[in-house]
Amino acid sequence: MAATAKGPLDGVRVLDLSRVWAGPHCTRILADLGAEVIHISGRRLVGRREVTRETAKVLGTYPDNDPGERHWNRNVLNNDMGRNKLDIPRELNTERGVELFKRLVKISDIVIENYSPRVMPNLGINYSVLKAINPAIIYCSMPGYGPEGPFHHFVSYGTTIDPHSGLASRMGYPGEEPHMSGNAYPDPASGMFATGAIMTALFSRYRTGKGQHISLAQAESGTALTGEASLGYQLSGEVPPRIGNGHVRKAPHGAYPCKGDDKWVAISVGTEAQWTNFRDAIGEPGWAVDERYLTLEGRLQHQPELDGHVADWTRSRDAYDAMRLLQDAGIAAGVVVNADELMNDEHLNQRRFFWKFDHPEAGVQTHAGQPIRLSETPARHYRSAPTLGQHHPYVLGELLGLSDDEITDLEETGIIGYTPLVRE
Repeated sequence: MAATAKGPLDGVRVLDLSRVWAGPHCTRILADLGAEVIHISGRRLVGRREVTRETAKVLGTYPDNDPGERHWNRNVLNNDMGRNKLDIPRELNTERGVELFKRLVKISDIVIENYSPRVMPNLGINYSVLKAINPAIIYCSMPGYGPEGPFHHFVSYGTTIDPHSGLASRMGYPGEEPHMSGNAYPDPASGMFATGAIMTALFSRYRTGKGQHISLAQAESGTALTGEASLGYQLSGEVPPRIGNGHVRKAPHGAYPCKGDDKWVAISVGTEAQWTNFRDAIGEPGWAVDERYLTLEGRLQHQPELDGHVADWTRSRDAYDAMRLLQDAGIAAGVVVNADELMNDEHLNQRRFFWKFDHPEAGVQTHAGQPIRLSETPARHYRSAPTLGQHHPYVLGELLGLSDDEITDLEETGIIGYTPLVRE
């Protein structure tokens, strides 16, 4: 291949049957760390056959809202998840497609999928079958609710798993309805859990020579992060109320309005020493020495009024100025950044967090890099996201040894291809 990785996972081959976000997030981490990730999907799963400019404008996922002639190669979300990966769309609902997949399994290290539990057995390529082909294979399945249990067959998306995992019940203001996280949080959380599980299985295989099956339910990935809310219920028997941006042991604590349109600063004051520093930093206004706020108990009891006073102070100030002033006083404070500010953040850019990719059809795009920083074998970007079917010659020809005529026959019979198929 023209672009190669020499990261900590160099030499590890991953067959990635996952889609959308949860699984692709995991395999993107593996690819960034140097694994050879081969993304395999049916062309009916790529998306609609046509996307108009009007639809592209609504979706907001195409450069300049232009879907182009081959929109499937210009979708920036797919390209973000697809960086550093190879792509070979293949119809696994055909006997020949399954046969070629099994041949790849024989020379691979990891298989990952996030289908519903019935899909892989129906295709005849579940773990027991693949283990017989390659006993060292590590197989990670990550359906919404796991392979068993009363909900295992439920259709799931991150936006429905979020509330079902218990996370949404914690989001919202007192006396109001629950809120979802806004970014299908269980999806990336599941991806990170899957990454850790796969790395653990690789280490185990290094010692034993044996692969294993990783069963990961996306809903449980969200539930595992509910933390003290679940523990608190076990201790008290009471469901913790929603407290908005507040905190049970800190006050003031929340996001406060600043000068400008939709500008905010988050402030967290915990200890009495911090409260004293906070009062000094904001100039010791009269309300700050009100007897209601002299103790943490009093500040928590009168938090709505306290928040109003803090908001009056922040409202006339630039968010970054307020953050720096409070940080200089030892107070945890941070600007609530929007997308524009995030991309231009001086701290992130100085640390070179963002990576630029020059895609052959989508052009130059900037994507979030990896927060993982290894001193000797760092994660890096070495290949833009593939176009649909770009790596048929390498995977089918070089890895599996098929001739040009055999590859052409696969294309003519519709088992492989370079354009989406219409969903039936």
